[in-house]
Amino acid sequence: MKARLHRALALAAFLAVRATAAAEGSVEFGEIWAYLMKGEEAFLDASYPISDIGYFGASIDAFGNLVGVPDPANISFFPGRKHLVVAEVTNAALTHFCLNPAYPVRDRLVAQIAEAAAPFDGVQIDFEKVHSADRDNFVEFLTLVRAAIGNRTLTVALPARVRKVDDPYDYARIGPIVDRIIVMAYDEHWSGSVPGSIASIDWCRDVARFAMREIGAKKLVMGLPFYGRAWADRNLSKAYKHSSLERIKAEKNIAEVERRADIPYFQYQETVTVQVYYEDAKSVYERARVYRAGKVSSISFWRLGQEDPEVWKRLRLSQRDARK
Repeated sequence: MKARLHRALALAAFLAVRATAAAEGSVEFGEIWAYLMKGEEAFLDASYPISDIGYFGASIDAFGNLVGVPDPANISFFPGRKHLVVAEVTNAALTHFCLNPAYPVRDRLVAQIAEAAAPFDGVQIDFEKVHSADRDNFVEFLTLVRAAIGNRTLTVALPARVRKVDDPYDYARIGPIVDRIIVMAYDEHWSGSVPGSIASIDWCRDVARFAMREIGAKKLVMGLPFYGRAWADRNLSKAYKHSSLERIKAEKNIAEVERRADIPYFQYQETVTVQVYYEDAKSVYERARVYRAGKVSSISFWRLGQEDPEVWKRLRLSQRDARK
């Protein structure tokens, strides 16, 4: 009875948001996915027009075992679909040992994923450091996970592309294995690049066009960022040679150096120019409009808790995917 009441209240709130969105001007999608970090469940509101949650974060330990599986009971109030995300985004060596069938890791990991998937509606694989030599192993791994999880939804997160690239993330090859491909159309500019938009509108349009050709509308989910980045014109946090520090002292007219526990120390002020690119409800709305105009029917957001709250007034789910 209590669960039914929660669902009824969530549906009422969802319909209210939907009516507001229609009045203010919004974009409609068949599916709207959003990522949620374990421990940040307070950022999920059941009234948001979200059909699917990608729940972070299961990961892989140094021995190739699945760890950190979130409990979907923590978001039982959410009436949409819940997907377990299994992510390895930094360690190419670990990914290799988990994908290569020559090692006694892969099949055990697949079995662990299948077991962990039991209370979820689906599984998403987010392996962002697959070596080119493992491209066939990656496809085989996805095929094994597909078979192991039965009728649950299998999705995969892949990097944005505007053309074919000789790497393991071949949209056309992976598409037939999975139910959805989330194209991570963000980090066009990143912390180590020149300053620029996380995902410029023109770049997003090009990414969506290529993805639509390679994947097709039924399986394509275009990823959008909620976050921003800042770039400073000077990075002063680094190691210095003695000669470099002597030059700084001379330039800043530092005549005397303090000693702290016998270690020389000084301080000075420096002007740093910071450039910031970020997202708000309008930029997300404009990007969503571009995707919808390109026949994209599903989108995804990284991640809940980072967004401009007004964004939810500019999005709506089509009636066919309204709360089940």
